[in-house]
Amino acid sequence: MRRRNVPPAYQAALDYLYSFINYENKMPSSPEHARFNLDRMRWLLRELGDPQLAFASVVVAGTKGKGSTCALLESILRAAGHKTGFFSSPHLHSWRERIQVNRTLISQSDVVTYVEQLKPLVARLADQDQPTVFELATALALRYFADQQVDIAVLEVGLGGRYDTVNVATPLVSVITPISFDHMTVLGNTIEQIASAKAGIIKPQVPVVITPQWLAAENVIAAEATAQGAPLFRAELGGLRRVGGTDMQTIPYPLPIQGEQIGLGGAYQLENARTAVGVVVLLRAHGFLVAEADVLAGLQTASWPGRFEIVAQQPTIVVDGAMNAASAQRLRESLNTLSYQRLVLVLGTSRDKDIAGLARELVPAASAVVLTRSYHPRAADTELLAAHVRPLLASSDVPLIFTDDVPPAIEAARRIAGPNDLICVTGSLFPVAAAREALGVATEID
Repeated sequence: MRRRNVPPAYQAALDYLYSFINYENKMPSSPEHARFNLDRMRWLLRELGDPQLAFASVVVAGTKGKGSTCALLESILRAAGHKTGFFSSPHLHSWRERIQVNRTLISQSDVVTYVEQLKPLVARLADQDQPTVFELATALALRYFADQQVDIAVLEVGLGGRYDTVNVATPLVSVITPISFDHMTVLGNTIEQIASAKAGIIKPQVPVVITPQWLAAENVIAAEATAQGAPLFRAELGGLRRVGGTDMQTIPYPLPIQGEQIGLGGAYQLENARTAVGVVVLLRAHGFLVAEADVLAGLQTASWPGRFEIVAQQPTIVVDGAMNAASAQRLRESLNTLSYQRLVLVLGTSRDKDIAGLARELVPAASAVVLTRSYHPRAADTELLAAHVRPLLASSDVPLIFTDDVPPAIEAARRIAGPNDLICVTGSLFPVAAAREALGVATEID
């Protein structure tokens, strides 16, 4: 991401962090490379005083909806007066988005301070045992949350679960949102293999809340929960339903969860909201007081930019970071709830994403398609996108436009669209971030 207004010390801190291996820019080439060194991560945390033990936490894994679920859960807890930490990835416009307290970004000066704390520890590690960028970010976040004396932190898994750096924390509740195909070179080629990686966050006796899953995925999660003696609950329409065991009771939510209560856009947010409220139900048993009014206020005021977000009108412009066939299907269903005449699709994605699946779900309904790419190193070129898009165009009359950056793609889409049409920018979070900046809705850019 192109940065601006960056003080030299903060830029130097970012440069230091990004001098280590970064799996967001270059995905591992095999599952073995995904086996991040959790012993090294635990050593870093011990040297930092084991900050993860200073506060309660919830760990959230999954393929779809984990960020939105985290945002909804954090919002509810904050509405109830609890001081919250929020660790998420990737960021849209500022690296500081990854580490927030009460949804306020860590300051640039604090990033500098905490990176300086990490440097002497990293220097003690052998050259062949250097940390990843994500390990350093996780260590920094946990130490910062402890120093800020948060009551509870919502920690989003970056990749997989079992070997993710966040998995060093033992949470009060583990959460697994819907699992589908993504990062297959790392996590496996089957739903069962991917589910096994996600289920690795399950800890002994720690309750687990899941969103409704494909049966194959749920079976894997249930087996892991049984092996760990972890109570398993599914967030359903009426409440949390216990999965397995002899007592198949349903624990009701504090209030019925309805779409109009949710501040986040997209029909799929109903599932995420139920999951978040289900976690709150279990946290109450640990002394986290959350009233019915707090649940409602948290749902209504939750913010998660770049996920079915309407950023302009006449024509309506929606940005959404759909990254595979399953999330594109959810996006298409949500677009169908809007009123518009024609759909102009702006598509840009990473080379390692399910381009065929994205195109299959979104292209046939488009009256025009604008192909683009972000400046991210993993961005797919437009000719690769076109190979998947062309066969799916509704007719030979549907315009297919090539652009080399997101701002000209937005301009091209606006030239095509009328005031009653809909422009949708999607494919991954990187073009979504670039679109938000081009449209002037990004506030923190560094």
